[in-house]
Amino acid sequence: MSLSIVIMAAGKGTRMKSALPKVLHQIAGRPMLAHVIGTTASLGAARDIVITGHGAERVEATMRALYPQAPLNFVRQEPQLGTGHAVQQAVPCLPDEGTTLILNGDTPLIEAATARALVDACQGERLALLTINLPDPTGYGRIVRDASGERVLAIVEHKDASEAQRAIQEVYTGMMAAPTRLLKKWLGQLTNQNAQGEYYLTDVVAMAQADGVTVVSAQPRDEVEVLGVNSPMQLADLERRHQRAQAARLMEQGVRLADPARFDLRGVLQCGQDVEIDVNVIVEGEVQLGHNVRIGANCVLRNVVIGDNVVIHPFTHIDGDTQGAQVGAGSLIGPFARLRPGAQLGEEVHIGNFVEVKNSTLANGAKANHLAYLGDATVGERVNYGAGSITANYDGANKHRTVIGNDVHVGSNCVLIAPITLGDGATIGGGSTISKDAPAGQLTVARAKQISLAGWQRPQKVKR
Repeated sequence: MSLSIVIMAAGKGTRMKSALPKVLHQIAGRPMLAHVIGTTASLGAARDIVITGHGAERVEATMRALYPQAPLNFVRQEPQLGTGHAVQQAVPCLPDEGTTLILNGDTPLIEAATARALVDACQGERLALLTINLPDPTGYGRIVRDASGERVLAIVEHKDASEAQRAIQEVYTGMMAAPTRLLKKWLGQLTNQNAQGEYYLTDVVAMAQADGVTVVSAQPRDEVEVLGVNSPMQLADLERRHQRAQAARLMEQGVRLADPARFDLRGVLQCGQDVEIDVNVIVEGEVQLGHNVRIGANCVLRNVVIGDNVVIHPFTHIDGDTQGAQVGAGSLIGPFARLRPGAQLGEEVHIGNFVEVKNSTLANGAKANHLAYLGDATVGERVNYGAGSITANYDGANKHRTVIGNDVHVGSNCVLIAPITLGDGATIGGGSTISKDAPAGQLTVARAKQISLAGWQRPQKVKR
């Protein structure tokens, strides 16, 4: 049976007090709406319809960039006159048969299994509501059942509820599944005769009752799936709940987190056995950690593959961006090191404090232990790259490459002006500025002659 998914994402989010559309605020490094669209991808829907409104152009452009292959259809709700009015805008895109699943763009952590359960409860002929019991149901529409508690009779919005109804703890989450043919009919019958003067989607429950359609409910696995975001405080609370859940899943797999409350996963993390991660580590994009990897405190890892037995010392920043980065087995990185896109390190490589590597390959056993820069370079095996040395890879218009052979020793405070090649076994004297190729196995020195000036006096400060 054909499945259509409608995602409501038109709200302004006034309480966010932000120029950014509410659904573009991020959870775990991705916009809330992107989480929902990503979840629906596994449901096999014939069409996804996203209802935009406030900041529509920005929302639509962001989602198209994140999901260029997804069959997304955008419709706009202008002005915003309630949830029922929002779904009315999707009617021209809906077929006459099948099931329509309605989700919220500001409820980002809904799971695919829960969405599927809601569709299954509908069975193409019933109205299925996603409900949950909350200790504090303030602000939610209440589920009103018959005396037996079996049948759902209505949903009463908080603002329209009586005191007795406000005491009900079972609430409507804003998500439902309905037979598309009947949903289109009910949407056409909505009115705005209520305290807010809006068109409520929840009024379709009474219409279903009048048409003799059974109204059923499904419940999520966890409360976090149905928590919406309306304020920065709620956003931060949901972020921490989500991060704690992700940390718990990693620890169940054997990852040792020093403090799960101080760990942020904003992407996908794959870990081998006996991985240890200290506090305040941020993981973004796609990261792979091999066996026996230790990540020190306050590190940021983004789009990188790290081999077995690697130690990443504290305050190291690795950002592979779209090119990716790789750290070979047995390497030692940091503290305070920076690996940029295109950094490809072999085995047993040492990158020390305040060393930056960008778009460079370092072969097995190469070392750059202090205060150095390697950009657009190919570095051979067992190279020792001295403190304060840099590759001058940019001429003001173009980037050029430095090639350093095996067993080369580069002294401290050297400038290697690319394009240049240092032959195998070459030694570069400290303080040299090298602008020509250095022969293999020889000492190359290029620096001004040292002189001392007798009788020279240091300038004196003029007293005023």
